[in-house]
Amino acid sequence: MHHVATTHDEGKGQYFWVWGVLLILTAVEVVLAYRQVFQPVRMLEVLMVLSIIKSALIIGYFMHLKYEIAAMKWVMMVAVVACLCLMGIFFADAFRIIHLGVQ
Repeated sequence: MHHVATTHDEGKGQYFWVWGVLLILTAVEVVLAYRQVFQPVRMLEVLMVLSIIKSALIIGYFMHLKYEIAAMKWVMMVAVVACLCLMGIFFADAFRIIHLGVQ
């Protein structure tokens, strides 16, 4: 039988630090988008990595997945992978519009 702690004694300070990091990452994304210091493909890669980091922080701390049992974390990861696979399938279909010349 697994016992999951129902209380977390880390305090509000930890959440303010995570919030601050999220603000900084958002500011970096905005600056990168407006200055366009990279080529478009590289820019997309950088922005996607920053978005993944931000979503991991939000899910881990504000949605409290950090404190869940391992089984719940695996269920979440399977759902994320399934969504990414479905997006890959539908995005591939959407690219046909570019090749058809429809605007």
